[in-house]
Amino acid sequence: MSHSQLKAFHHVALLGGFSRAAEALCHTQPAISEQVRKLEQDHDVLLFHRERKRVHLTEAGEQLFRLTKQYFEIEQQIDEYLSETSAAVTGELRIIADSAHHVTEILTQFRKKYPNITVSLRVGNTREIVEELRAYNAEIGIAGSVDPGRDMETLSLGTTEIIGFAARGVLLASKHSLTLKELSELPLIFREEGSKTRAKLVEAAALQGIELKPAIVAEGREAVREVVASGAGIGFVSKAEFGHDDRLIQIGLSDVDLTMSETLVHLSQRREVKVIRTFMDVARRTLAEREAQG
Repeated sequence: MSHSQLKAFHHVALLGGFSRAAEALCHTQPAISEQVRKLEQDHDVLLFHRERKRVHLTEAGEQLFRLTKQYFEIEQQIDEYLSETSAAVTGELRIIADSAHHVTEILTQFRKKYPNITVSLRVGNTREIVEELRAYNAEIGIAGSVDPGRDMETLSLGTTEIIGFAARGVLLASKHSLTLKELSELPLIFREEGSKTRAKLVEAAALQGIELKPAIVAEGREAVREVVASGAGIGFVSKAEFGHDDRLIQIGLSDVDLTMSETLVHLSQRREVKVIRTFMDVARRTLAEREAQG
């Protein structure tokens, strides 16, 4: 096994093809193909399923790709360390969050200080966030009531209550709160499995002997919002994420006290990755300034 073989494999897996990897590495496609073939032959393992011009990782390839992500990230850290004083902070920061609302203030400050870092932001539920961090498919996660394990470092972003919400006119104007029993008799709009908000609500109802079943399951918080806004039923969200929407009204949960804590999280072993370290520094500073302002 050589560094060049691993590099060829990694770029084919990363970019999804031999020709793209060859272009990125400034080699010919046959040269990249030979490096990967030799790696497979020397270790008697199939790393890619080859179908015409497309390639897909085998199970063994998936495992090796996870390791090469770590390997080449450490190589990058070494390079950054050796040139620490001479280079501005650059690169890409991939964030996956259960709601963009929780990270906008920090991102604003981060972009002001580090304009050369490209930031990508996508949405996922708590389970997806933890899985993507462990797969090295994101650097930073923002998740609700997360208990990720010892391999993660966390920073609390605060706690708010869980509320219901509905389209205007769906409930009586005088109805500003509902019991769990009342909710069980109404059409409910839930997020997909893996949502902490959904799990907490269902568990609280079960403790009272009440079963809450969704009328509609929508993928992602924004999809839930639009379904609820159409008048289809009652949705649920942390109060901090409700925002302002003239189509919707808030509904309190009168017989249960449910809260959602939001947490910024990353893999402990990646704490010295420059973009992660700088983002966490900005996050801590931003939260400290917010607390100082009251």
